Amino acid sequence: MYRDRLEAARHLAEALAHLKGEHPLLLAIPRGGVPMGRVIADALEGELDVVLVRKIGAPGNPEFAIGAVSEDGSVHLEEQAQRCRDDWLAREIARQRELIDARRRLYTPVRSPIDPAGRVVVVVDDGSATGATMAAALATLRQRDPARLIAAIGVAPPETLARLAALADEVVCPEAPRHFRAVGQFFTHFDQVEDDEVIRLLGEEAL
Repeated sequence: MYRDRLEAARHLAEALAHLKGEHPLLLAIPRGGVPMGRVIADALEGELDVVLVRKIGAPGNPEFAIGAVSEDGSVHLEEQAQRCRDDWLAREIARQRELIDARRRLYTPVRSPIDPAGRVVVVVDDGSATGATMAAALATLRQRDPARLIAAIGVAPPETLARLAALADEVVCPEAPRHFRAVGQFFTHFDQVEDDEVIRLLGEEAL
């Protein structure tokens, strides 16, 4: 459906064009959401930062999210997590929290995260299968009192979008295929985004 993340971002920017002039805060989910967030922030004359959430992957299938951990320490678990051993789940939650702390130190070492209070906030990700990571991000940000909270996703199945609609004021997703296995199947080029690129994009001024 998309050539790459930048093409997906351009589609999202067009769908969010009504936000231009409101100086929105684009909060990208690392790492794949960050290149997209940069494109959208530039198009809408907004600011770019990251929202740090980490999915908890299923045992033996780490790409399938059974929950997510947010930067504020909160844990959001899917029904499938009930089938996991308590000790394994506790270790995985602790591991993801450590990774979140490390990423914050790496990505924004000299400034605090941008405060979403009173802002039009757009949470960006390249795609979402179960919605666990995006749901965790939205739930955490809602507690920070944004003026408006929008989920912007390159691709996701209809049932995931329906779930996220209950957590966001608006959900924007140009592609919602019913037959969904993994996010990468909908991109011709879906290379891994490295930390160096995330740091560079966060350091750029909006165009």
